[in-house]
Amino acid sequence: MTTTENDTPTESLTELADRVSETHKKLYGQAPEFIVAAPGRVNLIGEHIDYNDGFVLPMAIERYIVMAASKPTDTDEAQSQYHSISMDSSARLAATDQPGSDPSAPGWACYVQGVLAGFHQSGRPTPTLNVSFDSTVPLGGGLSSSAALEVATATLLEAATSTTLDMREKALICQKAEHDYAGVPCGIMDQFSSVFGKDGELMLLDCRSQEITAVPFRSDDITLLITNSNVKHELNGGEYAERRSQCDSALQKIGKSTWRDISMDDVNAARDQLTDLEFKRARHVVGEIQRTTQAAEAISAGRWDEVGKLMYASHDSLSDDFEVSCEELDLLVNLAREVNSEGGVIGSRMTGGGFGGCTVTLVKRDSADALIQALTSRYKAETGVEPSCFTSRPALGAHILSTP
Repeated sequence: MTTTENDTPTESLTELADRVSETHKKLYGQAPEFIVAAPGRVNLIGEHIDYNDGFVLPMAIERYIVMAASKPTDTDEAQSQYHSISMDSSARLAATDQPGSDPSAPGWACYVQGVLAGFHQSGRPTPTLNVSFDSTVPLGGGLSSSAALEVATATLLEAATSTTLDMREKALICQKAEHDYAGVPCGIMDQFSSVFGKDGELMLLDCRSQEITAVPFRSDDITLLITNSNVKHELNGGEYAERRSQCDSALQKIGKSTWRDISMDDVNAARDQLTDLEFKRARHVVGEIQRTTQAAEAISAGRWDEVGKLMYASHDSLSDDFEVSCEELDLLVNLAREVNSEGGVIGSRMTGGGFGGCTVTLVKRDSADALIQALTSRYKAETGVEPSCFTSRPALGAHILSTP
């Protein structure tokens, strides 16, 4: 793998799979029969418009959760055992368990439990398994470690039951697991990215129709640098709901049924009917939908300078109009902007929900190491926090690594 984390080579998918397999043998006294992998994701552009009928442009990243499983020797065992290697915690789970049925279960168990329940509710078999898993997807950085865990679980159940799900159904089972068992009303981007990801391709996902258009990432000399600010601001919990409510209210006042039918002229024409916040939210939504489709076209045509401008404009809108950035994310983007094209930087923006988490930066491959050093030293000097950096190209989505 070519990823780098602060200049330290990270564990490859093969190395991760080998390590999980060896740990599984020690835990259960059995070699795994099934080994699967599912990636995290990063969104290049298209933020906070998935719930506004917009487009997003994510890709699977070269960071994976790997699950290894074997069938227990005790044939009377009714519950599967899942063990997180990195967290050194376990959970005993049955497909019929309800959300919150075991308050002592570790936090990650609800994502697995929701997928088991989804299989059960669809009438599919959910075999009893001994499972070990570990991950190179950073936790809490907005790179969809939870979706990767859900999709890995679904892929493991496919392997263990010799079942192949329709890919959309698989992603939607995982999304429902997050809604019903983790209590997170997420959109479809995270699970779709982990399921549908392809080597060398971004995906333009229409969040209204769920249609995917492949966007080839043809330039071998360009990579994506993902920088985790390693901060997450504690909020009162209502920020996302407030913004969604403001978007819905603005849409109603503009008098259209969907944001896809609204132009910036429509937003400006309705200025007097909108509150200041509604106007700003509407301006972001309409602008971001346009920027995302324009970025997809520019990437396909190799117009990288245009892509960079759209990324900076996206960040500025998220910071100023949607107000979901923070000082640390603004600092990382501004530091990349200062390096600019002379240092191989094409464009940069925050990615994910905001208020902390990660930025994504398009950079010339041979300039990535120097940019990592510059960002790390400047960011740490100004914040006292050391960021985590790694590069990735568009990666393969969930897949089975080994079956009998």
